[in-house]
Amino acid sequence: MRSTYLAAVVCAALFASSPLKAQQADEPPSFDRPGIGLGTGIVPRGALALELGLPSYERDRDADGLRTEQLSGDVTLRTGLFEHWEVQLSGSPWQRQRSRLPGTDSTRTRGGGDTQLALKWAVPTSRDTDRWALLASATVARSDAAFSEGRQYALAGSYEHDFSEKWTGALYASHSRGDGERSTVWSPSVSLTLTPRLSAFLEAGVTKARGAPRESVAGGGLTWMWTDRVQLDASVDAGLDNDSPDLQAGLGISTYFD
Repeated sequence: MRSTYLAAVVCAALFASSPLKAQQADEPPSFDRPGIGLGTGIVPRGALALELGLPSYERDRDADGLRTEQLSGDVTLRTGLFEHWEVQLSGSPWQRQRSRLPGTDSTRTRGGGDTQLALKWAVPTSRDTDRWALLASATVARSDAAFSEGRQYALAGSYEHDFSEKWTGALYASHSRGDGERSTVWSPSVSLTLTPRLSAFLEAGVTKARGAPRESVAGGGLTWMWTDRVQLDASVDAGLDNDSPDLQAGLGISTYFD
């Protein structure tokens, strides 16, 4: 599983670095992390965006008192196909999980997560203040059983609107299905440009899976352009009910190459 993932990463990097008809971007497109939704920017052909979670963290306690903590190293590679289109390869090469019931010893599990291949389309619009993007994805490599969600196919969409030079609102939705399961996610958010390099955002998310209780979370985060091509980020979401994860948090770095 891991060797397959690494080989795919190398192939994507070689494709992105090809000089054939490479487009030069004046500035990096918006990155897809952090947060529940996705950005509407597209990476030009011949360029590469590398987005890393360093790491992502989730904590939850269920009705029986089972406490679960999980760390995951998320990786996403993005490169352009042609105008308005890009391809993405993403996954979690390593994950660590610790579970513990009251009065028992903790159980530790290690392994890799699923690998997804996705195609993103930035829908052309007539107004600079409005932006759309669609993302279709599929699981192309199954992970270790403890961390796999099975064969999955998903379609997601994101809409952004600039209310002013500093305020932007967004609405994200996705629907996935596979292995007899299906789920839908909705997430509104608002972001504020604090300085030319620092931005903040607030978000909420609702997930409804067939045969499972609804999960609701809310939180926010910060993004900081360390350089013109390197973004650092931090985010945290808290569960709003007993059926939602208690805490989801993450640190990340995203880099753009052309």
